[in-house]
Order: sequence, then C-alpha cells, then structure tokens
Amino acid sequence: MIGLKDIADRIYEKKLASQIEYVPEHIAIIQDGNRRFAKEMGIDIATGHRLGAEKTRDVLEWARTIGVKQITLYCFSTENFNRSEGELRDLFSLFMDKANEALDSLNKGVSPDNRIRIQMVGDRSLLPQDFLSKIEKVEEMTRDYNTYTINLAIAYGGRNEILCAARSILNKVYSGELNADDIDVDTVDENLYSDVSISPVDLIIRTGNEKRTSNFLPWLANGNKSAVYFCAPYWPMFRKIDLLRGIRLYDQRVRALKQSKTQ
Repeated sequence: MIGLKDIADRIYEKKLASQIEYVPEHIAIIQDGNRRFAKEMGIDIATGHRLGAEKTRDVLEWARTIGVKQITLYCFSTENFNRSEGELRDLFSLFMDKANEALDSLNKGVSPDNRIRIQMVGDRSLLPQDFLSKIEKVEEMTRDYNTYTINLAIAYGGRNEILCAARSILNKVYSGELNADDIDVDTVDENLYSDVSISPVDLIIRTGNEKRTSNFLPWLANGNKSAVYFCAPYWPMFRKIDLLRGIRLYDQRVRALKQSKTQ
C-alpha cells in the first residue's frame, strides 16, 4: 500500500526533475555509511553492507532512467584492507555474489535496452584471484556494450593510480618507447586507464554526512572541476530525492558557468 509519505516523495521527485535541464553524463558515488547504519539499527555489519548493495541496484536504475550514461561506485578503497579479517571476508563474499549474479544474468541473454558495460578500476594485484577472474569475465562479456556503463572502484586509491601511471610512463621513457617531451594530458589518461573506457566526472555524490572526497578519482574529478554533493543519509537510506538534488546542484553549476560566459 502506498502511504502519504510515498505520495509526497513522488510529488517532490517530479518537482525536482522539472527544475533540471542539464544531466551529468558521469556521476561518481562514494557509498558511505553502511557500517554506521548497521550499528544504529542494531544489525550486524555484513547485513548493513548487503542492504547497501540492494540500494546500489535501485540507484543505478534511477540514474539510468534520468539519462546518466556512466556511474562510478566507490566500493572498496585500498585503505579498506585495514578492516577486520571478518569484515573483509564478508565484503568479498558479497562482491563474489554480485559478480556471480551478473554472470548468471549475462549468460541468460541481454536485451538491446539493457546492454550495460561493467568495468573495474583499482589495483587488481590486491584482489583475491577467484573474484578477479569473475569480474574480468564480466568485463569481457560486456566490453562491447555502450548504452550505460558501471565502473566499480575496488581496491582503489586515487594517489595510488597516479603513482602507477607515473611508473608506467617512466618505464616507457626508459625503454625509448616514449619521448619525455611528448608527455601530455593524453599520455597520463592512457596510462591511468589503459584497459577501461572512462570519461571525466561531472558530479561526485557522497552519502553519510561526510564532507570529503577521500582520494576518489582525483585526475578525472578534481581535474575536471566536477560538482560535489554531500548529503546526510547513510547509503542504505539514500533516496531518489537525494540523487535528484545532487543532479540539480550540477545543473545549477552548468547554468552559472554558461551565464558567466555571456557576461
């Protein structure tokens, strides 16, 4: 049964949507607050992470229907390896379950309207081999899909990826493959994301009432001067209203930039 709150939310969603003219092509989301949500609700942390994964499915569908073309999810940072052994085991069990679900779905066939490309960004050398094999299989099966892209940032750290790109560029210079004078922005792009197709970030959203971007996509986000929307709800409590508010912030930024160019 639909309650009064649900009706009010839908009315407000329509109002927010009507205020938006410019939709970001690429949104990056820091899904924060699963653990704090679990503690406040008196449930175990593993359940909090699984509720967060269910919310992720909803948010991906909302974004796609709004017209967003690419989503990057900050699933697991390099710093997260410092968590307890039990929590790490539960997290990678969850990641494996979701990878298996994706493979099962792909093996059953994909409709033309549901051709979603899935990619991983992060340090693959840090991941369990069984999970890495699964995610690389998903990547291969969706490589030619182009209607919508989901980037999973797993074992990811922004400074680490820039460091790895710098090493790659230096090795090419030492080997004579690349001239140091030819290094430019495109060179860095090619060495940061040689195996994936990822566009500059237009909007970062962080949940959980934390006001920091936590080393997330510094080259693609900070370098692109992306809009940033911080919101209070923990990730499992994130609503379509919150997504639309973030997109409205991006819309307002684009409008202001366009207006400043005409003055």
